Amino acid sequence: MLLYEKEGWEQSFCRIAGVDEVGRGCLFGDVVAAAVILPEGLIIEGVDDSKKLSAKKRDVLFELIMEQALAVSVGHVDSAVIDEINIKQASRLAMKKAVEGLSHTPDYMLIDAEKVDLPLPQRSIIKGDANSQSIAAASIVAKVTRDRLCEGLWEELYPDYGIKIHKGYATKLHREQIVALGPTPMHRRSFISRILAEQQTLF
Repeated sequence: MLLYEKEGWEQSFCRIAGVDEVGRGCLFGDVVAAAVILPEGLIIEGVDDSKKLSAKKRDVLFELIMEQALAVSVGHVDSAVIDEINIKQASRLAMKKAVEGLSHTPDYMLIDAEKVDLPLPQRSIIKGDANSQSIAAASIVAKVTRDRLCEGLWEELYPDYGIKIHKGYATKLHREQIVALGPTPMHRRSFISRILAEQQTLF
């Protein structure tokens, strides 16, 4: 998990930021990105692609990352902007916001299958969250941050949609509630218009 980081360290890059996002495929809520700079040589046991970890394990690792990282930052882009500029551009914008929010400017970035629009040396890695500890740490921070919003604030705002259960993804329950109640201001219109059109052809 440190192969790409070691290559950076050997080129005298000291502050390597891992960058990743979550919520790209959701119908509801922000896309959330995180940037994490870990100390050179640090190994955090158990850090992996956030999708492979249980919620309990992610929570434990989240606390370890927050304690041991040199810098952590999170960037959000909301549903209105996602509808305006499309999800790919919104994901990249969230990543850019996360990097810009770091308390230390990174001298190198490792990014999960994307490019960040900043004039910094960077490397895009396919399946980066499974192959780089820095990116995996960012994926955990982003996932825990977004899940806590789904289970807390967003669930309180819209308690009838089951947000805390499905986290905004297109489950059967979620689609049924959108059809029954209509979309909220936090739903991505560009995503759900297709679903609503499909539902209407069924009746």
